[in-house]
Amino acid sequence: MTDPLASSTLEAAHEHCQALQDALGRFRRRNLDRIAQWGGHLAAVLPVGGRLLAAGNGGSAAQAQHLTAELVGRYQRERPAFSAISLHAETSSVTAIGNDYGFDQVYARQVAAHGRPGDVLMLLSTSGRSANLIAAAVTARQAGLRVWALTGPRPNPLAEAADESCCVEAGSTATVQETHLVAVHLLCEYFDAAVEAGPPTRAAGAAAPVAARRRMS
Repeated sequence: MTDPLASSTLEAAHEHCQALQDALGRFRRRNLDRIAQWGGHLAAVLPVGGRLLAAGNGGSAAQAQHLTAELVGRYQRERPAFSAISLHAETSSVTAIGNDYGFDQVYARQVAAHGRPGDVLMLLSTSGRSANLIAAAVTARQAGLRVWALTGPRPNPLAEAADESCCVEAGSTATVQETHLVAVHLLCEYFDAAVEAGPPTRAAGAAAPVAARRRMS
């Protein structure tokens, strides 16, 4: 005799996998070029003294920390360590800022402290509506950082506040978050490939990257 509960659970699992497959298909068509560009940009910034700051809330915080761990450690191939900080992991700063200034400022104040012109701020949010991430994006752009957002469906305020965004079109938080993990891994793959290829050739007379000028000054 078939167990109705087991059958419904299995059907839900199939639907979950199908939703993820559909979301990944849309992501491949719409966002792979941008993720590749982000990887190349990081490869131009981090090796010359730039820094990646990353933040999210809940599961997105864990994925931000996953990204920074891959850069400070390694993804697949052996390479130098690069500067990447997950702002939510600074627990004493988070609790002190939250207590003194409010939760909406827990990332913006850290961006003001750690961010430098030419650095990159990566913000992850399944909704794209987290006030503390939007505040961080505004602060970062005012300070001369490049702001990237990984979000759920557009339109959303975080995508609008960032310089560039990759928005996952999916109906559930779980599917958006799972697609974000793929995006994080792809970003690391593109970054590693660009680092291994070496710095891009700069035309005669072109300005040096901001991070390079900072390191040499």
